[in-house]
Amino acid sequence: MTGDRARPAVETRGISKAFGGVAALDTVDFEVRWSEVHALVGENGAGKTTLCNILAGIYRADAGRVVVDGAERDFRSPAHAIDAGIGMVHQHFRLVEPMTVAENIHLGWPETPGVVSQRTLNERTERFMGEMGLRVDPTAKIWQLSVGEQQRVEILRVLARGARVLILDEPTAVLTAKEAEELFAVVRELAAGGLSVIFITHKLREVLAVSDRLTVLRHGIREITRPTEGATASEIARLMTGEERVLDVEHRVVTGDPALELRGVSTLNDRGIAALRDVDLTVRSGEILGIAGVSGNGQTELAEVICALRGMEAGSITVDGADIASMSVRAVTDSGVGHIPEDRIGMGMVTSAPVKDNAVLHSYWTEQFSQGLTLNRQSVIDFARKLVEAARVQTRSVFATAGQLSGGNQQRLVARREALAADRLLVAAHPTRGLDVNAAQEVRSTILDRRDSGCAVLLISDDLDEVLLMSDRIAVIYEGRIMGVFEAAEADREHIGLLMGGHSITGAVA
Repeated sequence: MTGDRARPAVETRGISKAFGGVAALDTVDFEVRWSEVHALVGENGAGKTTLCNILAGIYRADAGRVVVDGAERDFRSPAHAIDAGIGMVHQHFRLVEPMTVAENIHLGWPETPGVVSQRTLNERTERFMGEMGLRVDPTAKIWQLSVGEQQRVEILRVLARGARVLILDEPTAVLTAKEAEELFAVVRELAAGGLSVIFITHKLREVLAVSDRLTVLRHGIREITRPTEGATASEIARLMTGEERVLDVEHRVVTGDPALELRGVSTLNDRGIAALRDVDLTVRSGEILGIAGVSGNGQTELAEVICALRGMEAGSITVDGADIASMSVRAVTDSGVGHIPEDRIGMGMVTSAPVKDNAVLHSYWTEQFSQGLTLNRQSVIDFARKLVEAARVQTRSVFATAGQLSGGNQQRLVARREALAADRLLVAAHPTRGLDVNAAQEVRSTILDRRDSGCAVLLISDDLDEVLLMSDRIAVIYEGRIMGVFEAAEADREHIGLLMGGHSITGAVA
């Protein structure tokens, strides 16, 4: 890819694509210039990822043309696309989990030596990370990393393979506000250096913060392409959805009895390193306690230890005064604890199973659905249909597999199912990650409904805006320690940002 600045870096002309007779893209024209950050926005199912999958060689268009740097291309694989200088970082990671960060980055890197030591790989990786401004421990294995750290490795890996047009599919879905700002700086620097960046995001603040131009897709049709300067979040939301929706959240000061109490809780991560250190937390009935922190500071382990998915090294956990630390996952669920997991595909559902089975995944053994060793299949079907309707899950049938649902519909299903299980406590880990405006509103409304019904909610999110919007109180976590707890009315973004980085308000490092 030579990059003649007189012509677009990449463009599509009249691109159409259908799946099973349903149009995903309808004669879409799209153009990205050199040295620009171009935001591609739209609801789940609008066609954003389909369009970029065509650019990245994953799909082939039914009609239309792809032109890269003035030359028409017919990509038959991602390898063809990367050879032409187009690389894509996907929402769902494509890393080799048993291998180290350095090994993953060197996979497919044209400059990787034929014979090389682990030390050399690590040193080369460190230098490359320094150039890119993104850092992860090069010696860590992928399975040992937080989701946010894995995202950074994906970006580095694509850059190492020589991408000149970089497609980022929801790249900040796993990042905090501070991490996102750091990524924005890297993206702007890459664009200033001559690269083009296609930035797929549902976060309208990001569109305004990082992009030079934006394109809105709606139902597979390009609604508009325009300069970002002068655009507003409400205008973009209207173009995406055809309506303007605002979530009205009333923050509360709750003084009732604790529903969830953690006292002196400590645990290890998958690498055997301390992930939680002497954590004390209280969540009261009818309130949302939000956990703010940079990804990888113990949030994952916090959710898992409460929901009996990880053992403790020390401390106690009680729900309504009853010790749940030694309970099984089923016993914790039966005690009225719901869990919207961080990984909806890996932990929240069985994608190969029908929607109806996923609807009762955490309750099939109850009297409502089971008689001894026999399931009452009609009860399961009836419940699944009601759940799908209440959660506004778009599916052709409850007999369709969960893997056929869009990401937003999968999350709606999981969120509503877990909310129904949460009589006493709902642990919501990154509940709107990767969701569009409407899907995120639906999930947030579900969480607020549980709070308003008297349930305690522990909200864990890498999105500081979401934490500030939803929480009645906010706790900041850093390296497994609680740095401070604030009422919503007292929450200060700058102060919270300092604590998230391990600094006290005086500037001292914890």
